[in-house]
Amino acid sequence: MLSKDWLDALCATLSASDDHTVRAIQLTVQQVVTDAPSGEVAYWLAFDHGAVTGDLGRAANADVTFEMDHATAVALAGAELNHQAAFMQGMLKVTGNMGKLLQNQAALTALGPAMSAIANDG
Repeated sequence: MLSKDWLDALCATLSASDDHTVRAIQLTVQQVVTDAPSGEVAYWLAFDHGAVTGDLGRAANADVTFEMDHATAVALAGAELNHQAAFMQGMLKVTGNMGKLLQNQAALTALGPAMSAIANDG
């Protein structure tokens, strides 16, 4: 998890989704995971009408940023926790364009199953 290979698999899984709501999303999400085994890890995902790209590091134009500790990231990736619950419990800090995030909340809904599928494959 949180490697370039993992991120590439996540982008491929999301891009291959049959979910029509994912195909309507146009949103760039920055993720920052603190206290990972290798230190802080940042990566971004850009949803563009069905195509999902991403890379390690910081996006130049992220619409929203999610910051969480490693334990929360692992729980989200394993579908043990969803983004909304993590936010409500104070485990996830969200900054940026909240209106655009709410308009494109299907991106968050798609992340959980995609991350879980990757975790179950590996």
